[in-house]
Amino acid sequence: MNVLPYGDRGLLLELADTAAVVAAAGALLADSRVAALVADVVPGARTVLLVARPGVSLDRLRAVVPGQEHLNSADSRALDQGPPQAEVVIPVVYDGPDLAEVADRTGLTEAEVVDAHTGRSWQVAFGGFAPGFAYLVGGDPRLQVPRREQPRTTVPAGAVGLAGEFSGVYPRASPGGWQLIGHTDVALWDLERDPPALLAAGTTVRFVEA
Repeated sequence: MNVLPYGDRGLLLELADTAAVVAAAGALLADSRVAALVADVVPGARTVLLVARPGVSLDRLRAVVPGQEHLNSADSRALDQGPPQAEVVIPVVYDGPDLAEVADRTGLTEAEVVDAHTGRSWQVAFGGFAPGFAYLVGGDPRLQVPRREQPRTTVPAGAVGLAGEFSGVYPRASPGGWQLIGHTDVALWDLERDPPALLAAGTTVRFVEA
């Protein structure tokens, strides 16, 4: 793990992969020494950003950041001690234009792709790309497929896709290159809601066939 300064109020932790990010973010959020000094913990695909509270120096924050070995060993205990996360259930109509291609790439039937996508709970690793877009991990490893070689210029809001180790739901119409396997009517981003994003880092998500 590399620890780098990020401006004058942040530390950027560089980690090996998304699994390490999820583990580190959970452990850090459960560490009272860290929680007392940070205003925000922002996970990414390979990084965790710690934003210091006003008046907290980076040296002081760095002194309480545990090493990689401690984060790994504390992972399961920290996640168990963290605040409980409600499970978000997202009903999906599995009619995506790439469902057949995903089946072909994985060696599964289309029905087996649906069963694999709904058979395990997913976890929000981090957000990005667009407001309300969450990168979900922890699904069936058989569903790991590459992004499309030619991205679409427009993907409709509610489209459910796969890319690499991730699954996700497009919160609004936008360009995109994920393999689309279905769609949902659930609003991922709503400015009338508090908070507007339905899915935050650490949230458990379960897909069900509509």
